[in-house]
Amino acid sequence: MSFTTLGLSPSLLSAVSHYITPTPVQSSAIPVVLKGGDVLATAQTGSGKTMAFVLPLLQRWLAIRLEKPRRVHTLVLVPTRELAAQVAETVLRCSVHLPERIKVVSAIGGVSINPQMMALRGGADFVIATPGRLLDLVDKNALHLGHVAALVLDEADRMLDLGFADELARVLALLPKRRQNLLFSATFPEAIQSLAQTLLHEPVRIEIDSVPAEMPVIEQRAIEVDEDKRTPLLRHLIKTEGWKRVLVFVAKQYSAEHVADKLRRNGISAVAFHGSLSQGARGDALAAFKDSEIQVLVATDLACRGLDIVQLPVVVNYDLPRSPVDYTHRIGRTGRAGEAGIAVSFVTAAAHAHFCLIEKRHRLTIPREHIPGFEPHDVPPPPSSTGGIKGSRKSKKDKLREAAAR
Repeated sequence: MSFTTLGLSPSLLSAVSHYITPTPVQSSAIPVVLKGGDVLATAQTGSGKTMAFVLPLLQRWLAIRLEKPRRVHTLVLVPTRELAAQVAETVLRCSVHLPERIKVVSAIGGVSINPQMMALRGGADFVIATPGRLLDLVDKNALHLGHVAALVLDEADRMLDLGFADELARVLALLPKRRQNLLFSATFPEAIQSLAQTLLHEPVRIEIDSVPAEMPVIEQRAIEVDEDKRTPLLRHLIKTEGWKRVLVFVAKQYSAEHVADKLRRNGISAVAFHGSLSQGARGDALAAFKDSEIQVLVATDLACRGLDIVQLPVVVNYDLPRSPVDYTHRIGRTGRAGEAGIAVSFVTAAAHAHFCLIEKRHRLTIPREHIPGFEPHDVPPPPSSTGGIKGSRKSKKDKLREAAAR
């Protein structure tokens, strides 16, 4: 199958002329969206889902009569600022050959609201927003949602995980009842099923294999190491294995700052990336990493979804992800678009049982390595009869988020 068989206009085909074939989610979703149908798609980040909704929605926007002031035709809700920026970039890139000039506004928190209010003067055609900032703009009368023709929830599961259920409900109440709804999610938990039942009308269900197609080119390694030796081991691997760019995942914001500082003190250019940084600082850090101006980006799980970093050779799980699902999202930052990649997990004695769970959930068997000079001395604790293993019990915050979603 090629893009020419999907029903796209010549101007949109020009925007994708450098792609050989559409991805599975694109070939499945584009014809449905072009006909105005609702879609419920389960697809991983990196599967091409952004263009799966951007291309057909651009064509549907072209088919309407342009009005002044512009009315919002498509509203895309996303969980993070970085994903909002990438979706907006995709819309602009795909629209360069269109006969009409499109107005795209990105509305995100963490930055001043005034430029966004100015950008919305005269309306907008596509608005890509995080829920909280979108509601701020509505409250200030800078934006009206009464004529939205298409709503997209991108990374919907992540949106609910981050506690956006209340904001999402408020946004839905502001939208017209008759509209097209597209819901994209990497996983399909109970909360998403409930949302889909209330949001979508006779949707076409699209399920793309949860294991990314490029997974086979990712070499997965597990290195056993004592907790206090992880940073020296990371420095050792970066230098001895010649890693030019490394994305390091940690569990806490403090850890991101601490590890980045330790690397810098030892002559390795590194920067932290987490939710407490300003949007400007986050953007600068990501841009510097993508341009290879810094060697190591030390990040929380803020970076495990929605970030497309070309030719990223190595991902390191300094701390294991709390959720086994996020293991796939993390290591999926490397080995993209057919490129080979390496995913290294540091397995401490305390995290031994949790890594076994990750292996079990993903049907993996990863040999344990010992690096000379960093052999572990700590012993894994015996299995607990009451507390289970890390990651198997829901935290109080998780329970509150699930209650909010219900």
